[in-house]
Amino acid sequence: MTIIAGLGNPGSQYQQTRHNVGFDTLDFLAAQYRLTSFKSKHKALIAEGNMQGSRVMLVKPQTYMNNSGESLREILDYYKVEPARLIVIYDDIDLDVGKLRIRAKGSAGTHNGMRSIISHLNTIEFPRIRIGVGKPVPPMDLADFVLSRFSQEDRKLINEAVERAALAAATIVCASVEAAMSKYND
Repeated sequence: MTIIAGLGNPGSQYQQTRHNVGFDTLDFLAAQYRLTSFKSKHKALIAEGNMQGSRVMLVKPQTYMNNSGESLREILDYYKVEPARLIVIYDDIDLDVGKLRIRAKGSAGTHNGMRSIISHLNTIEFPRIRIGVGKPVPPMDLADFVLSRFSQEDRKLINEAVERAALAAATIVCASVEAAMSKYND
């Protein structure tokens, strides 16, 4: 089984914000593969099913972004899944709006959700898909920026990026990280 985790914050006040592009991508994947029956388990919303013949679990941690690792550690332990079978999708302020960056492994960079995951899993050896959300313009605070919504123009770019990120995740599941990187990295 492959676990695809999209990072975000629970609650309607955070929907469609920069920090929730991981959740947006999972919603797109769920609709595409008819995995829309999310259940609350392991401090997360989980939907299980098949993606082109491969068993998958879509996971939206409900622990808030900075504690995403708690939920994912619990899920990987319970289902006996190795971290290499985890794909994490999240926002990245170091990429321009709508740009994708797929990697087989790597550090957390400036992302607190990824710091939590790496700390709880004690490894950097899992694929990730980063979706660019742009940088705040001073004097805007970083926390306020990632919890803000996109302009109408940027939302179009993000919607396209979410679709490409979902396709990249499906490519990782059904082919390889390398195939996804060569096809979807900007």
